[in-house]
Amino acid sequence: MAEILFYVSLTMIWIMLLYHMFLMQGGYLHYLRYRKPIEKWEQAKAPLPKVSILIPAHNEEVVIERTIKAMVRLDYPKDRLEIIVVNDNSSDRTGEIADSYAAKYPCVQVVHTKPPNAGKGKSGALNQGLLHSSGEIIVVYDADNTPERQAVRYLVLAMQNDPAAGVIVGKFRVVNAARNLLTRFINIETISFQWMAQAGRFNWFGVTTIPGTNFAIRRSLIEQLGGWDEKALAEDTELTIRVYDAGYYIRFFPAAITWEQEPETWKVWWKQRTRWARGNQYVVLKFMRQLFSLKKKRIVFDLVYFFFTYFMFFMGVIVSDLLFVINLFVDLHLDVGIVSIILWILAFFLYATEVMIALSIEKTEFTLKNFAIVLLMYFTYSQLWIALVIYALYLEIKRVLFRQETKWYKTERFSKDKKGEAVS
Repeated sequence: MAEILFYVSLTMIWIMLLYHMFLMQGGYLHYLRYRKPIEKWEQAKAPLPKVSILIPAHNEEVVIERTIKAMVRLDYPKDRLEIIVVNDNSSDRTGEIADSYAAKYPCVQVVHTKPPNAGKGKSGALNQGLLHSSGEIIVVYDADNTPERQAVRYLVLAMQNDPAAGVIVGKFRVVNAARNLLTRFINIETISFQWMAQAGRFNWFGVTTIPGTNFAIRRSLIEQLGGWDEKALAEDTELTIRVYDAGYYIRFFPAAITWEQEPETWKVWWKQRTRWARGNQYVVLKFMRQLFSLKKKRIVFDLVYFFFTYFMFFMGVIVSDLLFVINLFVDLHLDVGIVSIILWILAFFLYATEVMIALSIEKTEFTLKNFAIVLLMYFTYSQLWIALVIYALYLEIKRVLFRQETKWYKTERFSKDKKGEAVS
């Protein structure tokens, strides 16, 4: 029995690895052609619509000024640009800083939320911002983002020229990637996600997941959907499912780039990623019950993918690791054999190959140093994710059983010292 469980687990792991290699091929194909229509779109010179940028901000005094500065520098007509900072019940200088920029720039406005419509997390802040906005297109950025000057323009161009797209998703990069080993891990993880999970799925299946930042959505669509789900910790993934079910699709357009800050300590990383994992588990369980009633069948495939990732794949890894360790102390009559060892070694090299192909797309990241970090990631960062998903699942089960209120964790930000290095 133990041997059967071990090989079933190994099979699930390999299915995921091969699937990710398939996605990586699709991601590379998308990279080769995503910029081709830009010149044609720009030559058409269609009138640009009014855009409302929503920036939810709760205690963001460390980063909010840099973010607002990036917004007012955007290459987009200021008479058609509305920058709305939602100061969500902050107890620091976030509101004061935002108000100072609103006094200088007519395109900047600040929404100060107060109880009971405050402190409900990002979804609640976005819903409040939506109520105060007037743009035809809604663009969302996190409070730690510094988009490149053309980012919003590219999001809008893609939406104008793709009527079937309800949402346009851009690319995000890590601004503090060189800070320490953790941020280097996250940088590699982020790049791999862009070109495998996003570009790969879009290329092969026309499916993309909305991230938490750097995306544009049609106002008519978000109003039709009733705004953001305030119970969802992963409001972006939850919104993704509803967008597809409404009959639209989501386009991944990496020409629109933003730079964001990532956690610089393991404690902050653990809290942030736990929220992500719990949020995605919530979404999977919420919509799996509606699996066969969803209108847009392509999203059924994506739900199965999320279910496999957060439940079946991780269970496969956990079971195989447990059986292997237990067999060292108790004879389970588990004959691992040379074939299993070869498969494990091949899995390791396949993992490294997939990630390095992703890094090769971002020319500055394809280095020997990053190759060494990728090898280290497999034994450290990737394994820690397993423990994190187990912990997140435990918290979700407890929340459901005891009907606990969902609490949204705001990621801690880091400022910069005089040398330009981030400090807590």
